[in-house]
Amino acid sequence: MKLASLPGLVLLVLLSSPATAQQTGSWGDQGDGTYRNPILNADYPDVDVEQVGDTYYMISSKQHMSPGMVILESKDMVNWTSIGHVWKRLDWAPEYDWDQMNGYSFGVWAGDLAYHDGTWYCYQIDFKHGLYMSSAADIHGPWSTPVQMLPTEKVFDDPAVFWDDTAHQAYLLCNTGTKQRTERDGKGGNENRLYKMSWDGQRIEDEGTVIYRGTGAEAAKIYKVDGRWYFLIAQWFQKKGELRDRKQVVLRSKTDSIYGPYENKIVLERGNGFARSCSQGALMQAADKSWWYTHQLIQNIDSPFQGRPQCLEPVTWIDGWPIIGQDVDGDGIGEPVRQHQKPIKGFAINAPMTDDDFSQSRLGPSWEWNHNPRDSHWSLTERPGWLRLKACVPIPKDQYAGSKDQVFWRACNTVSQRIMGTTVGSAVAKFDLSSMAPGQQAGFVRFGGQFHLLGVEVEDSMKKHLFFMNHDGTKLIGPEITTQILFLRTRNLADQARFEYSTDGETFQSFGPEFTLVFGSWTGDRLGLFCWNENEEAGCVDIDSFRYDYDGPKATR
Repeated sequence: MKLASLPGLVLLVLLSSPATAQQTGSWGDQGDGTYRNPILNADYPDVDVEQVGDTYYMISSKQHMSPGMVILESKDMVNWTSIGHVWKRLDWAPEYDWDQMNGYSFGVWAGDLAYHDGTWYCYQIDFKHGLYMSSAADIHGPWSTPVQMLPTEKVFDDPAVFWDDTAHQAYLLCNTGTKQRTERDGKGGNENRLYKMSWDGQRIEDEGTVIYRGTGAEAAKIYKVDGRWYFLIAQWFQKKGELRDRKQVVLRSKTDSIYGPYENKIVLERGNGFARSCSQGALMQAADKSWWYTHQLIQNIDSPFQGRPQCLEPVTWIDGWPIIGQDVDGDGIGEPVRQHQKPIKGFAINAPMTDDDFSQSRLGPSWEWNHNPRDSHWSLTERPGWLRLKACVPIPKDQYAGSKDQVFWRACNTVSQRIMGTTVGSAVAKFDLSSMAPGQQAGFVRFGGQFHLLGVEVEDSMKKHLFFMNHDGTKLIGPEITTQILFLRTRNLADQARFEYSTDGETFQSFGPEFTLVFGSWTGDRLGLFCWNENEEAGCVDIDSFRYDYDGPKATR
């Protein structure tokens, strides 16, 4: 698929028209009282949702990105905006720091968000370091220093918590994999273990009880509905001759005890035209008592280049079971819906903020750094209205402990945000090159499983030239840049992308080959700004603006 094949009308409408608060597209809020799945068509995996009053709060993991565990809010379950993060820095392990850059694929994994007795709690399991918890009086923070509740030797991933006010007992359920298995009873799969937790939510009080085992069983959530306990768990299934499918399972207690016994039922599976598996999310309830479920699309397709987006499904309770989506084929299991009436009407179309003129005193919550940034080497105040990135020397290759050893992966202070949608997009940034120094390289990068970048490199003579670099470090040298202002743009049609440049922001020229966007390290493609100097810590680049247009709902300031 070539970018040149993009229909002119689509390009005109989606990439050139000014954004409005009511912009719609092929997904999300349709502006007519309905929505189309996905509702949040970007890399927002592993979510949990907590409702307080009439507002829904969502968290989503993003591994080594810093700050960690993004928080979003919504009034209608369809339109979500980013409001902050739980952890300003991933400071519980040194490999996430700017001088190590060795946390790819790890860091913040799936978490659980809870609100109890006026306090917010967030739990997550870093696969390399164990179960952590932070708390806050306000969802916007500040959040407490993370407390380790279990070591990595005992837990695998995906915690869920519940405060049972009737019994005055708190619980935590998580996937311990095979890490605590002491007997070989022929039963395979992950063990999901239920622990008693202290009422203040900070300590585990027993050795835990195995509640469920299953192939890849994880991502548990705990609910109590009409006196019955329900555990939602995602699990892999495969019948002979069929593709493997990650389905949503519900465990339902037969008594009023949280320890069971439990019976289980599959309540959501792939279907209705969705190629990707559908599971792992959270139940929500509207004011009219209707039930809804948000879940991710799993990455089990050839090119999940944008990562794992969120879908919203209606939930119908049948014989005490929450059937998710619509039972299209009549087998008693729900399939995801394509388009549906919104749960709550009357709220404006919205989305996470993508555009930025860098006029605020803080970076917007859509921006995240590749590992913890070097805070002395970036600023929004040294030149008000501009983001300044100061060049650092990348970690020397012979001193780098990670497996991703190309220079981009070893260079700190890359800041980026998620791509939106899978159809078409165009992002442009305005750079001032006047403060760059010899040896410095800075520009625009797209990265996920691989990286491709377009930038400017300064020679010893102070001449500047354009360059393109691909994921194996191959560099294509471009023309000399004689202007101080440079616009860099990237466009994509599905998973095919390319870079362009301009000196006036109006007429753009393509440079470098077309390339394929790739999912990897549990991360979808991202749009980023980079800056490094392989010779010395000298030079900086200023970015005046960033604009991103795509096929879908868009926020405006």
